[in-house]
Amino acid sequence: MLDPRTTDVLRQAVGAAQSGDTARARQLAEGALETGGDRTALNAFLGMLLARSNDLTGAVRHLKAAHAERPGDATIACNLIAVLLDTGDLNDALTVATPDLARADPTLRIARYRGFISQSLELFGEAVEAYEHVVAGEPDDFESWNNLGNARSATGDLDGSVVALERAMALNPLAPPTRLNLAVALRSVGRTEEAETLLRTTADEFPDDARALHELYVQYKKEGRQEAAMEALEAALIRDPVNANLQLKFGVECGLVNRIDEAEQAFRTVLAIDPTVTDAYVGLTVQFEHSNREEEFAPLIALAEAHGVDGGALAFMRAFEYRRAKRFEDALESLALVPPDIQLERTTHLRGQVLDRLGRVDEAFAAFRGTNRLHQDSATDPLQRSTELRAQLRGELSFMTPEWAATWSDIAIAPDNPDPVFLLGFPRSGTTLLDTILMGHPDTMVLEEQPPLNLTDKRVGGTAAIPGLDAAAVADARRFYFDEIARVAPAPLDPARMLVDKSPLFLSKAVLIQRLFPNARFILALRHPCDVLLSCFMSNFRLNNAMSNFLRLEDAAEFYDLTFQHWERARELFPLKVHTIVYERLVEDVAAEVRPLFDFLGLEWRDAVLDHQATAKKRGLITTASYAQVVEPIYKRAAGRWEGYRQHLEPILPTLRPWVEKFGYSL
Repeated sequence: MLDPRTTDVLRQAVGAAQSGDTARARQLAEGALETGGDRTALNAFLGMLLARSNDLTGAVRHLKAAHAERPGDATIACNLIAVLLDTGDLNDALTVATPDLARADPTLRIARYRGFISQSLELFGEAVEAYEHVVAGEPDDFESWNNLGNARSATGDLDGSVVALERAMALNPLAPPTRLNLAVALRSVGRTEEAETLLRTTADEFPDDARALHELYVQYKKEGRQEAAMEALEAALIRDPVNANLQLKFGVECGLVNRIDEAEQAFRTVLAIDPTVTDAYVGLTVQFEHSNREEEFAPLIALAEAHGVDGGALAFMRAFEYRRAKRFEDALESLALVPPDIQLERTTHLRGQVLDRLGRVDEAFAAFRGTNRLHQDSATDPLQRSTELRAQLRGELSFMTPEWAATWSDIAIAPDNPDPVFLLGFPRSGTTLLDTILMGHPDTMVLEEQPPLNLTDKRVGGTAAIPGLDAAAVADARRFYFDEIARVAPAPLDPARMLVDKSPLFLSKAVLIQRLFPNARFILALRHPCDVLLSCFMSNFRLNNAMSNFLRLEDAAEFYDLTFQHWERARELFPLKVHTIVYERLVEDVAAEVRPLFDFLGLEWRDAVLDHQATAKKRGLITTASYAQVVEPIYKRAAGRWEGYRQHLEPILPTLRPWVEKFGYSL
C-alpha cells in the first residue's frame, strides 16, 4: 500500500500527464521523491514518464532505481527491459530478464523478453529454454512457437525446429514469415520437396510478397537447378524491384551466365537504392575488367570514395586499375590491403598475375596454387568431377578402334545448312586470338564457347551411341544443333556467312562432328604443351567439369594427354579436314600464319582482320581467360614462359614429353 502523500501526488501527476502537462507531472513526482515519498512507485512513474518524453537515459536511471527496490515486480522489470531495448543495451536487458524472474512471472512477458534478447545476442540455448517456458504456459502462442523453431535450428536441433514451426503454422497458417521459416527448416532436414511445395504455395497465395520466391531461388541454387533459380529470382524482382539484396544477387547471377548488360544494370540499380553497398562496386569492377572497360575504373572508384565505401573494397578496385595501367608494384600494394572476405579467389589470382609480370615466379606460382586450392574447396566437388571426366575419356578411347569405326553405316545427309567450321585446341593455345581475327571478317559468324554441340552430344547419347545413329537420328541431331545455335547466335543464321563454332575442348568431340557434319573443317590451335599447361594452371577458370582439371598440375597433364589421344584417334579413324595454326608462329607474324587459314576456309583476304584489338573492343564481354590479352597488341612474352617455372613443372614433364616431341617442340 502507498502512503497517502505519495498516492495524492501520483494522482495529480497522472492527471497532469494525461492533460499533456508533462513538465508539471515530472515536477510533482520529483518533488515527492525528494520529500520522502515511496521511492519504488515514484521512480517507476518517472521512468515511464521520461520514456514517453524520449529521455531514455533518465528513464533508465529511474526504472533501475525502482527495480532495485522491488526486483520481483514484473511490470517494473518489463518497463525497464523495454527502455533498455530502445537504447540498444541488450546485455543489460538480459541481466534484468533473469531465468528466475521469467519463471515467476505468470504473464510470461519476462520469458518472452528473455527469449527475444537471448536470440538477438545469439545465446540460442537460453532462447530455447525461455520460449519452451512460454509455449508450455501458452500453447497457442504461435509467435513463440515460431521463435522457438528458429532458436532450435540455431542450436542444431533441426528436427525440433521443424516440430515447433509446424505447430506455429498450424496455429496461424496465414503468417508468411512462419511459412518461410518452416520451408527453410524442412530443407535443412532433407524434406526438400515439401519445402518447395510450401514455398510455391506461399508465393501463389501472397502475390505481392517476394520472400517466398527468394527462398525458392536459394533452394534451387543449393540443388544446382540454375535455370529454375534464375526464374525464381527474376519473379521475385518483379514483385520487389527496389530490393537491393535481390538486385545484387541478380547482378551476380547475370554475370555468371554472361548477361553482361543486365548484370551492370542490376549493380547500378543497387547503388541507386543504396550507394554504400560494397558488393555492387565489386561486381561492377569485375564486369568492367572482363569487358576491357578499364577507363570505367576511375569514375567508379571516385563514386565509391564519395559514398564512404570501406578501404578494402577501394583497394580491390584500385588493384585492377593499377594492373591495367601496368603499375604492378602499386597493384601489389593495393592487394595487400584487400581483406579476405572480398573476392578471395579473385584477389589471390590477381596477385599471382602481378607477381608473374614482376618476374617473381616462385611467389607467383604459390599464389596460383593458392587460388586453385581455394577452388578445390568448392561445394560442387570439382576434383571429383574432373576425375569422372578423365575416366569418361579413357572409357571412350577403349572402344574407339578401327573395328568400332567400321560399324558406322553410310548415311546420306541432306544439306539443311552448310556444315560449320570448328575452331578447337587445348585451352590457352591462342583460340581466342584466332576467333577474334575471324570475327573481323564480314562473311563469318563466330560463336565463342557456346553449348549447342555439347547439348547435341547429350541428345544423341554420347560417343558410344554414335555408330547407332541412322539417317533420321542424324537429321534430328543436326536440326537440334542448328536450333540451339539460333538461340545463342548474335544474329540470324545466314547461309552466306560461315559459322565458326569455337570451343577448345571440342578436341574430344571430333567423332560426333564427323558423324553429323562430314564436310566440317577444323582449325587446330597448337602451342607448346608446357606453356599451355602452365597457363591453364594459372588461369582463373569457371569450374565446369573440364576446367576443374586445371586445379592440380598432375590432373591437367593427364587431361591434356587423354584429350589429345582422343583427337589423334579420331584423325586416325576418319578423314578430318584440318588446318593447324601454331601459336609461336602466330605471335611472330600474324599475317603469314593466318593467310593460309583464310585460303583453307575459302574466305577472301581482308587486311582489317589483322586489327584484332579493334575487333576485340567491339565484342564487349569476352568469356575466356584471354579477355585482357586479346585487346593488347600481339606480344611474345607468353611464348616460352614455362621455362621460368620449369622446376614447378618437372613432375608433369614425363607425361607431356611425347606430345612435346610430336608437335615439334623441345624440353
